[in-house]
Amino acid sequence: MLKQGPALDRYFKISERGSNLSREIRGGFATFFAMSYIVVLNPLILSGPDSSGNTLGFTAVAAVTAFVAGILTILMGAWGRHPFALAAGLGVNAFVAVTVATNPGLTWPDMMGVVVLSGVTMLILVLTGFRTAVFKAVPDGLKTAIVVGIGLFIALIGLVNAGFVRRIPDAAGTTVPVGLGFDGKLLGWPTAVFVFGLILTIALVVRKVKGAILIGIITSTVISVILEMSLHIGPSFDGTTANPQGWSLVTPSFTEWSAPDLSLIGKANPFGAFEHLGFVAATLLAFVILLSIFFDAMGTMVGLANEAGTVDKDGNIPDVDRVLQVDALGAIVGGGASVSSNQIYVEAGAGIGEGARTGVASIVTGLLFLVAMFFTPLINLVPFEAVAPALVVVGFMMVSQVGKIDWQDWGIAIPAFLTFTLMPFTYSIANGLGAGFIAYVLIRTFQGRIKDVHPLMWAVAGAFLLFFAVGPIEAALGMP
Repeated sequence: MLKQGPALDRYFKISERGSNLSREIRGGFATFFAMSYIVVLNPLILSGPDSSGNTLGFTAVAAVTAFVAGILTILMGAWGRHPFALAAGLGVNAFVAVTVATNPGLTWPDMMGVVVLSGVTMLILVLTGFRTAVFKAVPDGLKTAIVVGIGLFIALIGLVNAGFVRRIPDAAGTTVPVGLGFDGKLLGWPTAVFVFGLILTIALVVRKVKGAILIGIITSTVISVILEMSLHIGPSFDGTTANPQGWSLVTPSFTEWSAPDLSLIGKANPFGAFEHLGFVAATLLAFVILLSIFFDAMGTMVGLANEAGTVDKDGNIPDVDRVLQVDALGAIVGGGASVSSNQIYVEAGAGIGEGARTGVASIVTGLLFLVAMFFTPLINLVPFEAVAPALVVVGFMMVSQVGKIDWQDWGIAIPAFLTFTLMPFTYSIANGLGAGFIAYVLIRTFQGRIKDVHPLMWAVAGAFLLFFAVGPIEAALGMP
């Protein structure tokens, strides 16, 4: 067990950041429980066959997802020294899966090779200082909006995946996209577990109980296991049948032990997409992935660092270069291991809410991911409904910073509003950032305050215009 000696304390700045070893360990556990669903979800997203009919394999993707998340999160803790955790990025992995499914000439190794090239490009941008310079060029008001947007986003993730808020299927596209529960009603024991967990977590937090978030997760998990063992509720979707009253992502269960299959590591083909799709199409794919991971990580990092209180008086994040280096490696390693780009997770906010302030928490989370490779029952015991309350509470904490935005300055207020509304509404951090950055540049121009816009903001706004125009560009080029 780690001991908080002077050297450890100085290196990780544990005391300096107002933390202690027990809080870091609790925070590491809370983050792991909040993120562990990705080991089950990522194989489901990447489960389809490629153009040659080959699949990656559920068990192999699960094992490598846990392995890569563990290694990168430990590296983030030891090198980046922040309580940030990494895993296969939701959004990027879905984009990868859809691209493979809709391009007849593309294989999984080809697509993962594009992810690797995006990561290499990212690492070059980090090492040259460009990515850090962009971060520093963003106005403080937009940085605050990023925090608020991620707070709303993380709360929505919790509410939707717990079944409290659900998507409304509508082929005609004539109704609102989401509603309360199923058909306007809250259904099922899993949703009841979420409601109980939310009330318990709020009660513990307002009473300032140590370990409030972790206690809420563990208590809800125990109740979930008991309910599943006695009532056999089952999943919300088993591959063929929908069950509105089932568990959303993970059904609490014990599974048999099996040795981890790491055979996918090193299978990516960096130049296969260029051979099968052509230079222009492959470059567009790499560009979309690059923009997504570039700004998703930046937004998440800003939000989490502000919530942890690790931002200095000038609005800078200590060791930001190290954090961005590990994040860039996440795309290279994730693509090279065929589990898609790995990036900083907003769910790390659960650990920060528990008191984590340093990289020690990330090391704990990473070690738990490595252990999870061998003990998958630990992952399958925790349904998302048990961790969703933590995300909602942490979301509230982050949104509370909205008062720092200067609402009298419309050059900041309107871009900030677009930033924090589009993040949850489009289920994408990058989309919110893009809209906010473009609006900021345009409105400052309309106001006759072009000199207030950092030159890099023009470059970023231009890049986002291309990002949003990828669809029309592909259509003009006759691409699928």
